Amino acid sequence: MGVLRAGLCPGLTQDMVQLLRSRGVKTVVDLVSADLEEVAQKCGMSYKALVALRRVLLAQFSAFPFNGADLYEELKTSTAILSTGLGSLDKLLDAGLYTGEVTEIAGVPGSGKTQVCFCVAANVAHSLQQNVLYIDSNGGLTASRILQLLQARTPDEEEQAEALQRIQVVHAFDIFQMLDVLQDLRGAVAQQVSSSAGTVKVVIVDSVTAVISPLLGGQQREGLALMMQLAQELKTLARDLGVAVVVTNHMTRDRDSGKLKPALGLSWSFVPSTRIVLATSEGAGAPGSQRTACLTKSPRLPTGFQETVDIETWGTLEQSPAL
Repeated sequence: MGVLRAGLCPGLTQDMVQLLRSRGVKTVVDLVSADLEEVAQKCGMSYKALVALRRVLLAQFSAFPFNGADLYEELKTSTAILSTGLGSLDKLLDAGLYTGEVTEIAGVPGSGKTQVCFCVAANVAHSLQQNVLYIDSNGGLTASRILQLLQARTPDEEEQAEALQRIQVVHAFDIFQMLDVLQDLRGAVAQQVSSSAGTVKVVIVDSVTAVISPLLGGQQREGLALMMQLAQELKTLARDLGVAVVVTNHMTRDRDSGKLKPALGLSWSFVPSTRIVLATSEGAGAPGSQRTACLTKSPRLPTGFQETVDIETWGTLEQSPAL
């Protein structure tokens, strides 16, 4: 809180400020926490005037209290749930992608992370008619594959073209380009939100690992700082602008157990609100397009559940048994 000065609030004159300072009451905190009867006696001031002054300062500088019900109502009105277009994946996400959150899709190369991103982009752009920003950092984006997904959903070429126009693509092949894109996007989206035209609802980053991994390892402390700066940009974008952020991440082996785990370490694990790990489905009869999706982190559902997802058909399969 601030230093006491004349005009800080109604009723606080220069003479009062000087009297209070002479008795060691120099800041707002000093005044609101002091024994006012003692201050009134020492300064020769009116006790009632000091009480009134403290009430005004508390009203002016204190945080306005909210109760849980008010916050919940605000959350309901500000949060949207966006379907991925893959029913099995939506089950693990508790109905879909939540605006205001970062969702991570992790998996080894060839597990279908990019294909899931294609499905999300196509479904949000076509079925939900919302704008998508696709940030490609590994060169995996192919417009022809997204067009194939749209062609499988609708034969109407005009609908296909409109959906493609809703998907904006940006390439960022290093951490600095990525940060520039996100910072520029924050300003651009803020203008779009204020004008309620062309609002971006989903941001897809495929992948964060491609721009962060080269900076980590050894004594590269600067790399960790840049990673956390990127994390902050993504979370701020999601929270402040009501955007659903989807990122993809690779897998690495644990040094002790040898088991696969999402890359980028413990610090990054706190960034996504929800994390799903993709793996190829085992079994001789399993189609090559089927993947096992396992929920490993969620703010709403218990972790450990699995779903079988067909990443080629923009459709769903029956729920598989839980772990």
